[in-house]
Amino acid sequence: MSAKIPKMTKKQRIILSGILVALSFILDKTIGLKPVTIVVMLTSTIIAGTPIFLKAIGALKYRIVGIDALVTIAVAGAIIIGEYWEAAAVTFLFMFGDYLESRTIEKTRSSIKALLDMAPDIARVRRDGVELEISPEEVVQGDLVIVKPGEKIAVDGTITEGTAYVNQAAITGESIPIGREPGETVFSGTIIESGYLIIQADRVGEDTTFARILHMVEEAQDKKAKTQKMLEQFSRYYTPAIIVLSALLYIITRDLVLALTLLVIACPGALVISAPVSIVAGIGNGAKHGVLVKSGENMEKLGTLKVIAFDKTGTLTVGKPAVRRIKTYGIAEDALLKLAAIGESYSEHPLAKAIISEATSRLGEINIVPEGAGIVAGQGITFQVDGKAYLIGNRKLFEANGIKISSSEYEAYLHSEEEQGQTAVIVGDIEKVLGIISIADTVREDAVKLITNLKSLGIQKTVMLTGDNRRAAKAISDELGLDEYYAELLPEDKVRVLGELQQKYGRTAMVGDGVNDAPALATADLGIAIGGAGSDVAIETADVVLMSAEVRKLSYAIGLSRATVRNMKQNIYFALVVAGLLLAGVLVKTVNLSFGMLIHELSVFLVIVNAVRLLSYGSRGRSRREVLG
Repeated sequence: MSAKIPKMTKKQRIILSGILVALSFILDKTIGLKPVTIVVMLTSTIIAGTPIFLKAIGALKYRIVGIDALVTIAVAGAIIIGEYWEAAAVTFLFMFGDYLESRTIEKTRSSIKALLDMAPDIARVRRDGVELEISPEEVVQGDLVIVKPGEKIAVDGTITEGTAYVNQAAITGESIPIGREPGETVFSGTIIESGYLIIQADRVGEDTTFARILHMVEEAQDKKAKTQKMLEQFSRYYTPAIIVLSALLYIITRDLVLALTLLVIACPGALVISAPVSIVAGIGNGAKHGVLVKSGENMEKLGTLKVIAFDKTGTLTVGKPAVRRIKTYGIAEDALLKLAAIGESYSEHPLAKAIISEATSRLGEINIVPEGAGIVAGQGITFQVDGKAYLIGNRKLFEANGIKISSSEYEAYLHSEEEQGQTAVIVGDIEKVLGIISIADTVREDAVKLITNLKSLGIQKTVMLTGDNRRAAKAISDELGLDEYYAELLPEDKVRVLGELQQKYGRTAMVGDGVNDAPALATADLGIAIGGAGSDVAIETADVVLMSAEVRKLSYAIGLSRATVRNMKQNIYFALVVAGLLLAGVLVKTVNLSFGMLIHELSVFLVIVNAVRLLSYGSRGRSRREVLG
């Protein structure tokens, strides 16, 4: 019974053929070209060349004439004319170059590997009062998952018990841990730095945010950019043309070595790989920093935007009303705020929550219960404290209770606040106004810097599209320094305005929170969703997703896109220059077969190394200052 011969790995083939090539070179230079030397050269050619020959034959079955076919023809020709050393050297160099190429490309996919390493490997669940350690794939919706310090969260879910600081770098790209407590949501792949949590599983397995991100990044790296498609189309016709050109050269010159050398030198390896390797590295870098770019084409588009249109609420603003100013008349600010918080304690209105939140942050918990509280629809609230009646609401409420507002000293201040986009809540008793609390949505801390960065990046127009009233829109636009704003828009109006901007200025992006902006995100040349972690609509609809709520990462994404396209162009130009120089060298007979293959493989390697530089984009001081502010 014969033993099965183990199949050699690529690395083993390279080592063995390399030794044989070196041995044949020594034999050739010391004892001359003897039969033993020829045998060693041919053995090396077979060991290194077999995978090349098999790939060439496999490709021809699908009518693809690629680089492997060119090398196969050249090597076969070299053997026929007795150039055994050239055949051995070419196959070894091609195999060695292919090995280095594959190893280096693995480096460009390191961000994907880093994401894979963040995938949870176990989940601790509580079932029937017993804690079990199971695979994350075995967790079912509704399970209670227990996570301790240093452990990875295996599900998307809602915290039912415990508090912890959670590192969300795998999802949002933010390295600073954030506090989480009962009622808040957490995501699979994130890590508890300190504390512990019991989480009710809402999404498990392939439905988790982490799993969807990983899947989309892998898909994106396989989706081709426009430049990449053009290069592949070019190489499809280029390679057969080189074979024809080599044949013509032989017919004209009768120099078979020259024709074979042209075949090897004209291999478009560096050119073909120049675009995809840059795109893969760029998309991987984005994923690492919480910027999910869904395809190579979208990566190219990002850097060519002319106009960026923003939704207001939840994108440029926090989306949560907050107290901005307090004006008092004969009463201390804290006393007025406390009184208002007591009156609003039963209200579910967003303005009431803003007042209570401000009072709690300033004064602590307020446990006084108002007496006889009553809601007056469309006007406000009436209530009593220690037997005294108070009012909180708008002009109508106070006018209805005999307190003149429209023709009083208060009107000028109210008008001024409203012109600035504030909602003014009046607080008083049944005799007079005690104060006015101005409430408005808060602009994101990094939004002003983002607009400045975008203008420095050459974006022609920054505009805001919002359904809010004109006064509020103008106030936010002025605060941020936007070029234009469009207010009181319905979803279909946003689509119309985007069309007008595209027609007037060119490539236009829409930036929204991914929930109520789906039509606009889909209509724009590029849809960009902010804070997509956990949002199905954001991840499915947008072309680019900023996984955290840090809107400033948009300038990072644009900078990364431009760096990627610049890197891709560098690779293409370099590949073309090297190919031109080698071709000229062949025609004047200064470049031989083996030297040409060495330069060819070196050019491929350098193209990949250049692309690898993209993986460090954003980690260098200069890049970070430029794109993050």
